[in-house]
Formats: sequence, C-alpha cells, structure tokens
Amino acid sequence: MTIPSSIGNFKNLTSLAIIGCNLTTQTLSAVANIRNLRFCTIYYCDCLVGQLPSAIGNMTSLERLEITESHLSGAIPQEVGALKELTSLILPNTGLSGRIPSSMVNLSQLTHLSLVGNNLSGNIPTSLFTLPVLQYLDLSRNQLSGPIHEFEGVSSHLKSVYLQMNELPGWIPQSLLVLPNLTHLDIETNNLMGSVDLASSLWRLENLTYLGLSHNKLTVTEGEGTNSSSTYPSRLVGLGLANCNMTKIPSLLMHLNHTNDLDLSSNKISGDIPNWICGTATIWNYDLLSLNISHNMFTGMELNSSHVISFSRVLGVFDFSSNRLQGQIPMPNSSASSLDYSNNMFSSLLLNFTLYLSSTVYLKLSNNNISGHLPHSICKSSQLEILDLSYNNFSRLVPPCLMENGVLSILNLRENQFKGMLPTNISSGCSIETIDLHGNKIEGQLPRALHNCANLEVLDLGRNHIADTFPSWLGRLLNLRVLVLRFNLFHGSIDYLEDEKSRKQFPSLQIIDLVSNNLSSNLHPQWFENLKSMKMYNNTGKIIDHQNLTRGFYQDSVTISYKGSVMTFEKILTTLTVIDISDNALEGSIPASIGNLVSLHVLRMSHNAFSGEIPPQLGSMTALGESLDLSSNMLSAEIPQELTNLTFLSTLNLSNNQLDERIPQLRQFGTFENSSFDGNAGLCGPPLSKQCGTLDTQSKTNMKSSSHSVDVVLFLFVGVGFGVGFAAAILVKINQISKWFHILRNLTRRRPS
Repeated sequence: MTIPSSIGNFKNLTSLAIIGCNLTTQTLSAVANIRNLRFCTIYYCDCLVGQLPSAIGNMTSLERLEITESHLSGAIPQEVGALKELTSLILPNTGLSGRIPSSMVNLSQLTHLSLVGNNLSGNIPTSLFTLPVLQYLDLSRNQLSGPIHEFEGVSSHLKSVYLQMNELPGWIPQSLLVLPNLTHLDIETNNLMGSVDLASSLWRLENLTYLGLSHNKLTVTEGEGTNSSSTYPSRLVGLGLANCNMTKIPSLLMHLNHTNDLDLSSNKISGDIPNWICGTATIWNYDLLSLNISHNMFTGMELNSSHVISFSRVLGVFDFSSNRLQGQIPMPNSSASSLDYSNNMFSSLLLNFTLYLSSTVYLKLSNNNISGHLPHSICKSSQLEILDLSYNNFSRLVPPCLMENGVLSILNLRENQFKGMLPTNISSGCSIETIDLHGNKIEGQLPRALHNCANLEVLDLGRNHIADTFPSWLGRLLNLRVLVLRFNLFHGSIDYLEDEKSRKQFPSLQIIDLVSNNLSSNLHPQWFENLKSMKMYNNTGKIIDHQNLTRGFYQDSVTISYKGSVMTFEKILTTLTVIDISDNALEGSIPASIGNLVSLHVLRMSHNAFSGEIPPQLGSMTALGESLDLSSNMLSAEIPQELTNLTFLSTLNLSNNQLDERIPQLRQFGTFENSSFDGNAGLCGPPLSKQCGTLDTQSKTNMKSSSHSVDVVLFLFVGVGFGVGFAAAILVKINQISKWFHILRNLTRRRPS
C-alpha cells in the first residue's frame, strides 16, 4: 500500500501508525505538516529511503516519534530540537549517520531516547546525560568515538544507559557511577581504559541491577574496603566482566544472592572454581540463568562425588570452555540450553550424562581427551540441535539416530575413532546443515538418502575409508557449499549429472576437496560450468555460520591444502573458494571451462595424468590469489602468456611436466622461484639457470650441424675427382667456405700425380 502525499491535508489528525507500507521521504515531509499530530509510529517500511526531512521541526505537538527498520540515511536534522513536547524519540536500525545534534538539549520533556543500531559518529553530547526527565538512553551499536565527558548528574533521572558496541575511548567518567537512580549500565565493547575498583565504584549504586564492563581495555580490581554486604548493590543480578584483566574472582560476588547472569570469561583467573559458584554450596541455586567462566586458567572444581551440580532452574548458558579442567565433566541437574566444555583436559563423561540434556540445544565437548562410546540415549535429547564432539577419542559406531531423527542441525564428530557405516534410513524431514566426520574410520558407501537433507551446507568426510564412486547426485543439494572427501577410496570418473528439473548441479559449491582418492578418466567441461557460485565475483567475505532463535551461533571449520601446507580454517568465509583434485588418476586435457570460475582462489590439480596444453583461459581467473598447482602431470607445449594476468597469485607450481619454450616474464611471473618450474626439460629463461638461445641451446644446433657436415665431407671424398669448382659450390651452401677450402687444398696436394 502506498501512502499518498495528500495525507498532509488531515490537519486534525493526532495519531498515525504505518506498518510495512510504501512510504517515501516526500510523503514523510507531508506528514510533518500535520501540526496537531501527537503520536507517529512507522514500522518496517523498506521504501522509506533518504534523509529525515527538516520539516520534522514543524510537528510542535508531537509527543512520540518512532521509526524502525527503514533505510534512512544522513544526519538527524537539527530541527528535531524544536519538538518541545516530545517524550519518546525512537529511531533504531534506520541507517542514520553523522553526529547526534546538539539541539537535543532543548528536549526538556524527553524520557526515552533510542538511536541503537545506526551509523552515528563523533561525541555523545554531554547535554543528553543532563536532560531533566530522561530515564532511558540507548546509543548502542553505533560508531560513536569521542570520550565521555564528566557531567553534573546528581539530579539526573537516568535509569538505563546503553552505550555498548561503539568506539568510545578514554576513562569512564565518575559521573556515570554516581547516578542515583541507575539500574542498567552497559558500556561493553568499546575502547575504554583505566582501572575500575568494584568495591569503591558500586557502593553508591544501590538500585543497580546490571553492570556491563566487558571487552574494553579496563583492569577491574577489588579494593580492600569493607566486606559488609550493605556496601554492595543488593539488587545486582547481572555482571559482565569479560576481558577485564582480572586475576581472581571478586569476593563481592559472594554477597550477591540473586545473580542470574555472570560473565567472567577471557580473564587470567586460576585455581579452583569455588563451590559457592557451581558446587555443593552454590548461592544462586534458584536464580542463575547464565554462567560464563570460559577462557581462563581454572584447573579444578570443588564438586561433590556425583559431579552433578544442583540448580533449580534450567540454565541458558553454562560455559566452562578453554580452561585447564580435568577428570569427569560435571553436569547441571536442571539441564542447560547451551553446554560448552570444549578446549579442556576432561577425560570422561557421566555414564548417564544424557539424562541431563533434556533442555539442551547446544552441546560442545570438542578438544578434550574423552574416550568411550556415544550411547544411543543421546537421541532422546529431543531439543538437541548442535552436537560437537570433535577432537576426542570416541570410538565404536556413530548412533544412526543422530542422522535419522531429523532434529540435529550440526553434527561434528571429526578426529575421533568412530567406525562402521553411515545410516541409510535418513528421512525426508532431515534438517541437518553440517555433517563433519573428518578423520575417523567410517567405511562403506555414502548413503543415497543424504539427498533428503535439502539444507545441507557442509559435508566433510575426509580421511576415512569410504569406498564409492563420485557422488554426483549430491549436486542436487542446492545449498551445499563445502564438500570434502579427501583421503578416501572414491573411484571411477567425476560424472556430470545434470538435474533435468532444475538444470543445476552444485550451484552453491565453493570448496571441493577430492585429494588422494582413485578417481580416473577425463573431466567433463560442463561439470565446471555448473559451479555457479564460483562464476560470480564475491567480495563480501561473510562467514558461513548457523544461527537462529533457539540455538544461537555456530561456525564451521575446514582443513584443506593451502599455500603448500595443510591448514585448518576456524572460520569459512564465502570468499574462500577452492578446487583440489590432486593426487588421483585423472587424465585427458584440462577443460578450458575452468577459466570461467572467476572467483576461484585455489586450484590444485597436481599428481594426475593430465596431458595437452595448459588452457590459456586460466588467465581469466584473476581472483586466483593463493595457489595454482598443476605439477606432476604430462602437460606439454609452452606456458600461456595469459597466466601472467594472475597478478595476485602467491604460489605457482608447474613443475614435473613436459613444458617447453621460454618462461613468461611479465608481472607476477618474475617473482616465482626455480621450484615452480623444475622438472620441465624444455623450459628456459629466468628463474631457471638455463637461458634461452645460449650455449645449452646452441650445442644442440651444433650437433645437428656436425652430422650434416660429415655427410658433406663423405660426398667430397667421393666427388673430388669432378674438380675443385663443383666441391666449392656445395660448401658455399653450408657457409663453411674458408674451412673446407683449406681441407680441400690439403687433399689436392696429396693426390698422386
């Protein structure tokens, strides 16, 4: 629906709400002429593009202005300061930029100001903190970069201040820490510096319920002070102290009886985790919702013999990852939505640990020393969407139900000792997005029922014992981005199988790794033509991740050959595009259609039996910035000059082929070393020591000339009786007149008379 510009004629209109309509800034200017308008709310209008009109200052009766999720640009006009009756100004996620106008000091009735999620820059006007009735201030997720100056806040009514995720430098002004009515203060993820003494900073904030100091350049300490609980804010339930250079757990936490959110991650705290946090004497049994003590140096826990932690509520986050914890993994008896014990030294699980996963959506136990088998009861965890047990010593079979029940989205069991065959009864309701079984002992064939997993994005079965033909049928999975089958027993040809309905095959694929299998025969040119995602330039560099409302955030990783070594990428960017089919028995010519893959970064086809010329079309892959490896094949003829267009190429390997002629010298080619061209007897020119047209090459010519000379000499001996004139005519033809006249003269002198 389009809002007509004639709406400005409704002079007596007092309230206007527009949701999801075609609204332009011209129409908004017309709305600004409705002088009696008191309430104006505009939601989700994608067509609202451009700047806020300065005519907004005409709406002098306006009390509430809310515009959300639009595509505005430019600065907030100074005329907004004329809205003297305004109590709420809410402009989140609208694309606004520039500075916050100083004229806002005139908004004496303003109680609620939200400019979250824009591109605002510069300083925060100090006057905002002193607006006489302002209670709620949210400037988070912008690009504000000026220091926060001290202000007079004794009479302030501010209750909630959100400044997180900006670029604010300098010290935290003491004015913020003495606001008498403050309940929420979040200044996380900025560039704030200095030391914060919790004991002296918090005792005046008796109404404070949440304090966020995480991820700045702060050092949080705790002075001696008094230990009386009356000196601490008794209502404090949330505390964010991640990355605050702490070396011990603040003792004030023992006086907070109702904590539900505690983040002590990314500090330098060592020793045992005290039992009053999550042991037998926990003081937050009925309140705790989120506990994050990851990325510290904890070595132990004060637990009871059962290794079950008593909490009365289902936790949201329980994160003990990246410490030095050993022994058996403790479990919260009430379960938790997210359980993360990764990157420790745990060695075992409770025999009945699956009983404590009733509400678990995310379970990560990766990078420990856990052995044993994975019980089938894991599948009774009906909420489980992400299961990451990678880099452990689990053995026996993979429970088939993990892939058959259609609940899991992420299954990561890489680098364990799992064996047996993959399940074949995968239902059509399969919702799995990642299957990573890299580095196990899986055997047999790929189950054809995998084609039911329409959402599959990452399939990594590298370093197993799978014996099958190349799975061309996976090409019908339109979302598949990563296919890693390296070091298996795949055999036969890489078939081209065009989908008769969609006419697509592997349209989203960006990484295909088939290294060290038994694949053979020729490559079909059309196979590369169908790799649609590699035929389009992609400079966005987004991370392949998985997130929704229930499970939070998960990132895939991949291990590939890169720049001459095997590398693990903990994040897979959409710009990481790789084709690696090296170490097989592929033959025939290299298809010229590869040259259409203009976004390809790595191409490795070494150790095969490819023959013929290097296609000059490869020079069109100008994004090929990491590696081109065609070594150890039977490629012949000269190196195409077009390859010099690959100006970003950092690694080139054409060694051990049958290439000849001069090595191109233009652009990047002048920087490659001998090893890039070794093993090609016919190549010459830098960087090789063999120079084109010098002694080595000339010697071959001389050898040919010598053989002809012998024939001529024999002829002369036979025909010398015909006279000197005839012999000289022959020698003129081979440009050896003076030399052979000398020989002939000597022969004439020796003739018998």
